Order: sequence, then structure tokens, then C-alpha cells
Amino acid sequence: MIAVRRADDRGAVDMGWLQARHSFSFGSYHDPEHMGFGPLRVINEDRIQPSQGFAMHGHRDMEIITYIIDGALAHKDNMGNGSVIRRDEVQRMTAGTGVMHSEFNDSDTRQTHLLQIWIVPERDGLVPGYEEKAFAAADKRNRLRLIAARDARDGSLKIHQDVDIFAALLDKGAGVSHGLDDSRCGWIQVIRGDVSVNGETLHVGDGAAISETASLDIEALDAVELLLFDMA
Repeated sequence: MIAVRRADDRGAVDMGWLQARHSFSFGSYHDPEHMGFGPLRVINEDRIQPSQGFAMHGHRDMEIITYIIDGALAHKDNMGNGSVIRRDEVQRMTAGTGVMHSEFNDSDTRQTHLLQIWIVPERDGLVPGYEEKAFAAADKRNRLRLIAARDARDGSLKIHQDVDIFAALLDKGAGVSHGLDDSRCGWIQVIRGDVSVNGETLHVGDGAAISETASLDIEALDAVELLLFDMA
């Protein structure tokens, strides 16, 4: 079964310096029918204006993945990490017992566009941690490239939950397939373009919750960027 979450049905926030769309309940946006899916708790699509961002704030007991679509994001935290992540780079922060961090658009002229993803960890009280990696566009071209996994295989980021996250850049007409075990579910988030998933058309910004489906046949209807979550 594929249940589509249309882009325009997501929660919307406009704070001037930040425009955000929430696939699931977050902050002031509450929808009891969209509280998450499996261990996936948050998918926020954020557009941060130049030199703006989130001042130092805290998180705990969550795996936080930041996927840069365009622009650059400056990160600082109380673990001593300070870096700027850009297009084709992905960040994982294990909030665990507690982390303080800030996130700001690193440009004074250009908007930063990103997805921030929260995954409920396998247990509370983990030791906080931080990791970032680059995944070249060529490695995502017309294939599903693993970017995060519990076992950190294939050079992916390590996340503390039984979730595999894949990224793909598909040329128009290109297709990829992915099998799902009976005990697992999936989520597809379309970042750019239009795509067909088992005959269901998804547009830019759309998401899809996938259950009781043994295989996914994904075909790009034009140039597409997407994430695929394979979850216990």
C-alpha cells in the first residue's frame, strides 16, 4: 500500500527568515493523523534566508539527519564541533543524553534549502555524537546510494536505529527498484521533479508511506532527486 502525503497538505510556517513545510506534526503544527511513520518522526523542508538561522538550542534522544539541497549551513555544538555543510553533504547528530547546537545559513547573499529529518533511536540515553560525510552526485546518479544505516555499511553515516536511508538522482526515464521485507516499511520523499512509484505519481515535495509492499519500481518522469527510507 502506498499512502501519498501531498506537498501542499504539509504543515506550513513562514517566519520571514524561515519558510518551512512539515510532513509530520512539529512545533506549532499539530496533526494527529500525521505524527510520524515507523521510527521516522520529522521531515522538515526548510528554506533559511541569508545569514539567518537557529540560535543555540537543545535536543535529546533523537537521531537528527540534515540533508543539504542547496546552499550551506554552519553548525556549532557543545561537543566542540564546528563546520559548514554544503550540497552533497549529509550530517548526523545523535542527541542522546542532550546536545546544544546552532544552525545558520553560512551565506549573506544566498538562501539555504535543506531537509531536516528526525528518527527515534533504538534506545534513550545514548552518548551524544556527530558525523558528516560527502556523497558525490555521480554516486547517486541513476541508483539508490546508501547514505545512512545502523551498521554504517558502504561508507554511510551510522544511525542508531534499524533504518537505511538512500539518496538518488535520476535522469528522466531512468528507473530503480528496491525490495522491502515483510517486516519493514518505507517512505519516499521527493526533493526535485516528478516520479512514478509502482504507478503512483509523486511530485516535488510529495512524500509516500509504504507498507505491505514487497517491491518498489521507481521511474523518473523528469530529472528527480529523492530519498528512500527502508525501516523496521
